[in-house]
Amino acid sequence: MTNGNAPLWPRRRLLASAAGLGALAALGLPARAATPPRPAQLSPQDQDELKRVQEYLNGIKTLQSRFQQFAQDGGVSSGTIYLQRPGKMRIVYDDPVPILIVCTADTVYYYDKRLDQLSQIGVKDTPAWFLLRPEIKLTGDVTFTAMQRAPGALRIAMTETKQADLGSLTLVLSDKPLELRQWTVVDAQQKPITVTLDDPHYGVQLSPLLFQWTDQRTAPRPR
Repeated sequence: MTNGNAPLWPRRRLLASAAGLGALAALGLPARAATPPRPAQLSPQDQDELKRVQEYLNGIKTLQSRFQQFAQDGGVSSGTIYLQRPGKMRIVYDDPVPILIVCTADTVYYYDKRLDQLSQIGVKDTPAWFLLRPEIKLTGDVTFTAMQRAPGALRIAMTETKQADLGSLTLVLSDKPLELRQWTVVDAQQKPITVTLDDPHYGVQLSPLLFQWTDQRTAPRPR
């Protein structure tokens, strides 16, 4: 098993890393002309399904799960994700990936333990915001672009309405009952990263300490 070379939630700028890790994807690329996303044509059945998915996602308050992450170059990594809506998330990668990601109410902290390097970004500048927002809506600032049904599964694709060229998000849910099992983020360079949840636990009690950022850098800091 090789290390994935991009963390769970891509960004739009590459963060340099001597180990080749930390490609949070493409922040700061040259701007392209915005192309309005094309919304999917919905049948009455599709509209009912979309409403059901939206209600389910809004019902998720906490999540703890092991995950596997698959990058386009064949890299695979794993770890544990903790999520508490609204606005809180912690992602701990297994060794040898030296990455810790903590999302507080409005900031994502990305810490590379090997480099002792910390980066920060606003949570609203990441695809994570879709799942962490106080109210999840599949309309308005999000454009629903596709739905696929398979036996026991449902796949829905969406993009940010005003910034469609920055990427897309596809969710895969098992059906009857609905349960979020996988998502794929495609960044502005059309590079996909897929995350599969292994044995997810929803509605669990999570410690508030998981979502508090404490600076873990070991280098002395100016007083």
